[in-house]
Amino acid sequence: MSTVDETLVKHVHDHYAEYTYDMFMMNMSPDLEEMQLFAEWADTLKEKKIYSFEAVRPSAQKTEIDLARDNGEPMHIINLSSYNYLGFSYHPDVIKAAQDAVGKYGLGASSSPVISGTYKIHKELETALEKFFDLPDRGVSLFTSGYSVNLGAISAFIKPGNHVVMDMASHMSIVEGARLSGGEVHYFKHNDMASLEEVLKKTCDGFARVLVCVEGIYSGDGDIGNLKDVVRLAKQYGAFTLVDEAHSAMVAGENGRGVCEEQGVLEDVDLYVMTFSKAFGGVGGAVYAKKEICKYINWYARCRMFSCALDPAVTGGMVKVIELAMTEIGKERRKRLKTNAAFFRSLLKGKVNLGISESWVVIVNFGSESKTLELNDYLQRTGLDTSIIQFPAVPKNDARIRMFITSEHTEAQLKKAAEIILGAAKKFDFLKK
Repeated sequence: MSTVDETLVKHVHDHYAEYTYDMFMMNMSPDLEEMQLFAEWADTLKEKKIYSFEAVRPSAQKTEIDLARDNGEPMHIINLSSYNYLGFSYHPDVIKAAQDAVGKYGLGASSSPVISGTYKIHKELETALEKFFDLPDRGVSLFTSGYSVNLGAISAFIKPGNHVVMDMASHMSIVEGARLSGGEVHYFKHNDMASLEEVLKKTCDGFARVLVCVEGIYSGDGDIGNLKDVVRLAKQYGAFTLVDEAHSAMVAGENGRGVCEEQGVLEDVDLYVMTFSKAFGGVGGAVYAKKEICKYINWYARCRMFSCALDPAVTGGMVKVIELAMTEIGKERRKRLKTNAAFFRSLLKGKVNLGISESWVVIVNFGSESKTLELNDYLQRTGLDTSIIQFPAVPKNDARIRMFITSEHTEAQLKKAAEIILGAAKKFDFLKK
């Protein structure tokens, strides 16, 4: 096994700011060069005290928290990096429900859900979700992560010889679910119905199954999917639809049933995907679909079949979250979240590039990913934690600050966060001219 050239290591050390995450993703040789160079790069960032990732949080994901950098350096920040949209993860009733569940069932399920891992609390969660969405012919299939929901559902629903048609901005879990299925994968331009129809005309031949995959809110841009027209076109051409409502389930719509409810297509969507790590405040996810589809997915989604079932504590907490979401507490928090997002966006509008964001996922484009390291370091040191995304998650030189607004943020916190963003924009040259 060869070692990394010392000259290359020195170059990484001396020119660390010129390197970006994507540069360590490929290696055609049999050695572990990219891994060694990445480790060298990360160590250099820590040595320079600008490694702002993986900072340890000693408490719940509240709106304002302390964190500690990798070197132990403490910081106090306004938290816009957590998608705990309704603050349910630390609601006392939710915590109590999780404690009660772990006291009754133990720490883990200790088995696959189709063998001996299904507890009574899992059935309670399925029933609660069915009641929340309120469609009589629908059922629920539970998964241990939001990522695995798309991975499992798509690969079970689609077979080799079938087709998956997806929006170009689709989450990686949709992309990998499509690849795993063995079906032929097609893309259409983001939220572009003419582009979608063009693909459907080529793939919907009446012989092969076609699944159109879109999202309620696209987390990379913060914009809302055109679900009404997607569903209309899919029905017109005989295709099925999957809508990933990860960032909109429990938040969008009058009753929190997502963008599907908001656009009047909840009954028409074939596979409704949700994750429990966003507005639910937990971890895991589910498919909401016709009962026969859910029963099939339960057995043929391999990442579900060969994984341990959802742990009892989270499951018990999710049952309580759904109960709260159906009360005035849920209604008030949904309303406050939308008000907060609009207020925060108003503080930045016209001063920085907000892209096409129109939700509680607020995006500020800053351009070159080469700014990421020093920018993220600056934001944390001035009191703000965000989620920065860069190539290859977004197009080259279209890096952006992504901020998750919650119902629990105060106006004072949002004003301070906006001031920090505008200060960063001035320092790193991404103020609107």
